[in-house]
Amino acid sequence: MNHSAGKQNRTADVQPLRGKRALITGSTGGLGLAMAREMALAGCDLMLNGTEIKSEFERTCRDLADESGTKVGYQAADVGVASEVQRLVQAARDELGGVDILINNAVVRHFAPIVDFPEDKWNAALAVNLSAAFHAIRHVLPAMRAQNYGRIFNITSVYGLRGTADRVGYVTTKSALLGLTRTVALENLDYDVTCHSICPGSVLTPGTESRILEMMANDGLDRSTAESLFLEGKQPGGQFVSPDSVVAALIFLCGSVARDMTGAMLPVEGGWLAS
Repeated sequence: MNHSAGKQNRTADVQPLRGKRALITGSTGGLGLAMAREMALAGCDLMLNGTEIKSEFERTCRDLADESGTKVGYQAADVGVASEVQRLVQAARDELGGVDILINNAVVRHFAPIVDFPEDKWNAALAVNLSAAFHAIRHVLPAMRAQNYGRIFNITSVYGLRGTADRVGYVTTKSALLGLTRTVALENLDYDVTCHSICPGSVLTPGTESRILEMMANDGLDRSTAESLFLEGKQPGGQFVSPDSVVAALIFLCGSVARDMTGAMLPVEGGWLAS
């Protein structure tokens, strides 16, 4: 009996991304950090990104690396600036040796009707939510093609397919990411390089948590009532989407079984779009 082969197969089952290297923008909190943790536990080496200075995030990286047995680096960069995106991709190459998986997750949000929407907030939405993905993709693609493997994910939203008031910057940029995804997918059909849009519904991130707590304090609501009101008209099951569900979809699409899937918009939104 080949015990070595059996051990390798068990490792592959437990850590299906062992040996892969991922760059995740906007990954110091919320869904980005949740995705990073689950991908590290799946065996993936990581380059994380945010605007915090490195010393503020080193402990998180160290703890994640110790927990998962993977390499976890961090590069501060404002992805709303094209040159910063290029610097981030280069840092990932220097520290990890390359980028096999790119997750464009960085996002800014501003709430206001279009007549009151500040021009600087509009420009920031275009730069961070959309142009950053464009620049990151064009910088990682040549190496992905050369090694004949790459997985690119643009984190969109239900609001990439539906409109909502007071969020023109968010809705516009998330919708545009769908077009970027389809184009990149079609331009790489000759390679094992795929591109998908992952469309999460409402996830209980720190930002969402603060809004829930605000509703509870301002309106005297209990936790369950506040969550139900927040999710009203969204997930019909009345529950937040688990980050684990989003990561499970990512991991599946990183495998060879998904070689013939590309350019998809994959909803992970508890039936929101079906309702």
